[in-house]
Amino acid sequence: MDGLPLLPTTVVGSYPVPEWMERLKTEYFRGRMSHAQLQDVHEMAIKAALRDQELAGIDIVSDGELRRDNDLDYFLARLPGIEIPHTAKDFYFDYYDTRVRAPLPPPTGDAPLGLADDFAFTAAQTDRPIKFSFTGPFSLARRVHNEAYADRRDLVFAIARHLNAEAHALAARGARLLQIDEPFLAGYPHEAETAVEAVNIVTEGVDVTWGLHVCYGNRYARPSWEGHYDFLFPAVLDARVDQLVLEFARKGYDDLTVVAKHGWDRAVGVGVVDVKTNHVETPDLVASRIRGALELVPAERLVINPDCGLRNVTGAVARAKLAAMVSGAAQVRGELTGAPDPDPEPDPDAPRGGATR
Repeated sequence: MDGLPLLPTTVVGSYPVPEWMERLKTEYFRGRMSHAQLQDVHEMAIKAALRDQELAGIDIVSDGELRRDNDLDYFLARLPGIEIPHTAKDFYFDYYDTRVRAPLPPPTGDAPLGLADDFAFTAAQTDRPIKFSFTGPFSLARRVHNEAYADRRDLVFAIARHLNAEAHALAARGARLLQIDEPFLAGYPHEAETAVEAVNIVTEGVDVTWGLHVCYGNRYARPSWEGHYDFLFPAVLDARVDQLVLEFARKGYDDLTVVAKHGWDRAVGVGVVDVKTNHVETPDLVASRIRGALELVPAERLVINPDCGLRNVTGAVARAKLAAMVSGAAQVRGELTGAPDPDPEPDPDAPRGGATR
């Protein structure tokens, strides 16, 4: 993407859901709030999340995934052919029980998930480049009770074709950076080749910058699996994506040697703040982590981000972590370019005046 500084900063996708919003979303799923009211809540929260990111100095912002109750349901509930017997929830973050009884119908050229409309709303609220993320077909298929396909791979690929239609619609509305999230892949490392095949169906013919995010799970701020990123290779070398977005701050940076050893020659989104703790990293610690990454990845191929989404930390912690990340990246950028740090961004916790667009 043009116009970005060296070592651009971004987020992985999700942003904290305030307690008041959790209560309101749960009220909706208990039938006590209208859909129109819920949409108003979503839009207000998205505007606030964008403002937080702008004040922190983030170069590439996101909508915080704040319309989504979790990483799966928003997509599965809109996919033609997916059945959800019970749509009520005791808590908004719970997963639906979903099933497929017959092969999914092929895409018809429309985009029933409505992701392009979500992007357009976000684009109207900010002048900064936007990363728009969505859960990938492998992870979506893992939560579907399959009664239609003899081989689950066929379900994964059918979902991928629908996501490809959504990606075309997103690009047509102006999206330039799309990210596929595969949070379940680390739990099924022997299926990396299937996941990569599906990723290539999603990206087929969509001329944007593509990211692929793979972490070890972030449900309630806890990892679902442990391991090393060597399971991605060599399969991921065939993925038609422009960057890998990976978790390092929590796990350590030994896995960067795996990425380098296997000859990954595209961008790496390197996690430099741990989203599974409320401890706030200092800018100096962030800078040291970036310097370590630069020993294996050249600066022009390095993107700076948290390990994963920020949903499970508080708003104050998220703002502080993002501010530290931006400051640490600025330190290293200044060392590389010889230019002094720009004027600091406003304190993200300072009182705010005026209205967010």
